[in-house]
Amino acid sequence: MKSLYKFSFLFILALGFQSCDDNLEIDPQQSIDGSTALASEQNISALLLGIYEESGQDVSFGGDLQIIADLLGASDEKSWFGTFLAPRQLIQKNILVDNTFVSDSWANGYESINQANLILDNLDIVTSSDDRRNVIEAETKFLRALNYFELVRLWGLPYEAGTTNNQPGVPLRVIGYEDYSQPLPAERASVEEVYALILSDLETAYANLPVTNTIFATKYAAQALRARVYLQMQNYAGARDAANDVIVNSGARLAPNFASAFNNDANSVEDLFDFQVTNQTGDSDFITFYASQDNGGRGGDIVLNQAYFNLFDSQSDQRAQLTYIGDYGDDLTGKYTNQFANIPLIRLAEMYLIRAEGNIMTNSNVGASPEDDINALRLRSGASTVSAPLTQEDILLERQLELAFEGFLLHDLKRTQSDVDGLPYNDPSLVLPIPQTEMDTNNLIEQNPTYGS
Repeated sequence: MKSLYKFSFLFILALGFQSCDDNLEIDPQQSIDGSTALASEQNISALLLGIYEESGQDVSFGGDLQIIADLLGASDEKSWFGTFLAPRQLIQKNILVDNTFVSDSWANGYESINQANLILDNLDIVTSSDDRRNVIEAETKFLRALNYFELVRLWGLPYEAGTTNNQPGVPLRVIGYEDYSQPLPAERASVEEVYALILSDLETAYANLPVTNTIFATKYAAQALRARVYLQMQNYAGARDAANDVIVNSGARLAPNFASAFNNDANSVEDLFDFQVTNQTGDSDFITFYASQDNGGRGGDIVLNQAYFNLFDSQSDQRAQLTYIGDYGDDLTGKYTNQFANIPLIRLAEMYLIRAEGNIMTNSNVGASPEDDINALRLRSGASTVSAPLTQEDILLERQLELAFEGFLLHDLKRTQSDVDGLPYNDPSLVLPIPQTEMDTNNLIEQNPTYGS
């Protein structure tokens, strides 16, 4: 039987005390088999912690999911100079079914989802209090929604508002299996059905998560993710209102300068949700592929080209300046220079951008004007202010400047039906192949076009 989760008791203890030291020493991991993991409330809590650890691994939100989106969405602003073939296939939009980035991210996503399903199937084990059971359910559904959202965006054709969205998404597995090594045949649910589950999970998460929850998911992390989902669905009013709720009520605030939003050992004042990284737990492929060797990376596999700097109207903008010269004389992003830094998955800056775009698209001024929201970010970065009226295109450019190298590019281009490096937004080559391992073990699944049967 495949172990459901490997964990360190000292790691759990360290997280419980919300350690700010990312270089803490941790004992070797210990394994729990399926029957033991579901035998007590304490082990259910440990299994929940396991989903955070699993989802934060380098093949998932520890870098690869974001890097996949950025390389697939890339044109001439960045280049791949590394020797690994899998990322090169992504930036060239010529992906093979055995691509290891693709297969590893798919597998890890579904392992996280299976662990979530096991918890949801066994919530009655949590008997200490209704509140504790509700929080465990809410955290679990937040993490399941987070994983399904990335799977459906990368493996399904884009969601398009005003259509039925019956294009194939990904399998909706909502029952947990203690023996996850067995074949699990499942058809692909429609994109609409997957988004419906995501929104349902986030509704529960928002309703039952606390406002503060140490380093774990909170009420406003769920609301921020819901704003991101609504934006992808082109539900601009819903995205605007969710983002406004986060800005007004979460207690988060913009970091004092752009650079201070990154490379932090503990969550910054701007972070709404981070994956935690230490020297023995957590991974960061951001460091592996973006950083110089001195900063723990391979020397700079992903490099910045002049076209990236040309996006800025002033090179005094701190966002343009947050770069450095790598081992081979190329410009590298400075967002990833601390190999033990937490991974800021959702930042408050994104909420300002969502609220601004939502207000533009609905001709409203909920919370603030679009100009005020954009200027809050530009003033923080030392850029000149902008004046009304702003357009959606202005916001999309600002998203590139603010959110570069954080996994947004491909998804922004798809939702706005923009060309991607000369390809139509819905070109099949911009959708990942179902991994060969899934095709071999799931006789009900359908491969994406252009990748064979």
